[in-house]
Amino acid sequence: MQTPDPATTDRAPDTRATDPQAVRKVSFVSLGCPKALVDSERIVTRLRAEGYELTRTHAGADLVLVNTCGFLDSAKAESLAAIGDALAQNGKVVVTGCMGAEPEAITEKFPNVLAITGPQQYESVMEAVHRAVPPAHAPFIDLVPPQGVKLTPRHYAYLKISEGCNNRCSFCIIPKLRGDLVSRPAADVLREAEKLVAAGVKELLVISQDTSAYGVDLKYATSVWRDREVRAKFLDLSAALGELGVWVRLHYVYPYPHVDEVVPLMAEGRVLPYLDIPFQHGATSVLQRMRRPGAQEKTLQRIARWREICPDITLRSTFIVGFPGETEQEFDELLDWLDEASLDRVGCFKYEPVRGAPANDLGDAVPDEVKAERWHRFMQRQQAISARRLKRKVGSRQQVIIDEVGGTIAKGRSKADAPEIDGAVYVASRRPLRIGEIATVKIERADAYDLHGTAVGF
Repeated sequence: MQTPDPATTDRAPDTRATDPQAVRKVSFVSLGCPKALVDSERIVTRLRAEGYELTRTHAGADLVLVNTCGFLDSAKAESLAAIGDALAQNGKVVVTGCMGAEPEAITEKFPNVLAITGPQQYESVMEAVHRAVPPAHAPFIDLVPPQGVKLTPRHYAYLKISEGCNNRCSFCIIPKLRGDLVSRPAADVLREAEKLVAAGVKELLVISQDTSAYGVDLKYATSVWRDREVRAKFLDLSAALGELGVWVRLHYVYPYPHVDEVVPLMAEGRVLPYLDIPFQHGATSVLQRMRRPGAQEKTLQRIARWREICPDITLRSTFIVGFPGETEQEFDELLDWLDEASLDRVGCFKYEPVRGAPANDLGDAVPDEVKAERWHRFMQRQQAISARRLKRKVGSRQQVIIDEVGGTIAKGRSKADAPEIDGAVYVASRRPLRIGEIATVKIERADAYDLHGTAVGF
């Protein structure tokens, strides 16, 4: 059946637009990474503060807001599909996010969108909403909780510490989309974290495009928190967050030398023994073409040292196979490096050209069938590594934060597992567990990615 053109479809008159007391309803679509999710949370908080009601359905809403992802072609396709769906069901659509940095890609296909803004342009988003659907009344800040509106479950939240990135990896256009690094003052980050903890958050997931570069743009300036000065620096911020009495998980940590300094905090239990470092490849020659740190022998030495300092540390990473010019020998170097590093959690992507990325000029593209074959070999190798590392936990007791409950088995995560991207712990219990509680679980068996056990303490 042909979808009607939103620009020409007849609709019943919208009386809310002329009724100053009517509640304005906005449907929201959030796509992309956790950094984009934080952007969505900030926009949603502003909407609620101004009296807008959020609805899960496009039909019947006064407006649809789509926060897009524009990094890979597959992500762009998903974003365009979401815009098209919103237009078909509603007709009034405002687009924001990374694809908004190149609006012609949207207007070429959907000239009828009401407005397009780039990432982090919260004021422009609200201006577009006001033009399309004026707020029903003046804003009252008590319509939203102090910590703002969150799109994650109550017991965990993403804490964004900076925007943009100063690195110039050849496969990436994030600096073009989001600009250079702009760090938040340490006190601002810590006050937001305090509000989240006060609202019941038990796990803070620290994110940015380059978390370990935090504060370099501020020259590590101090700001006052709890009557003392805290430097805007990766180590200092991590230590201060560790005082809040909740799990603190560090994501997107570029492997600068000073990352070593935070590992003792993990050994002391002040932040989670977990590092998410996107190594991207194991062959020095490929990393040079990627414009990434290339001393992989030194990296292996550092990993060994981290494990000496903090034996419980979990290392997760992401890699790219099929990068332009990748030879079979370079791929074998990656597999050898993977064996030596013995990382706990690993994601792998088949290289996709990104429009505007310098890597497109390298030529020597790897055929898609070769990319697929290498991806399968990589994942098979890593699956065996992950299974071995998980098997070592059988018989141990792990703290597990509960994400889902149902029947006699609950689903949670250990300190080694981030939401959405890592494995899970499936927990049997003699009493019902509650979402957000942290239980002590005896691990009884392991498979390739998940653990299974029984709750023995709460």
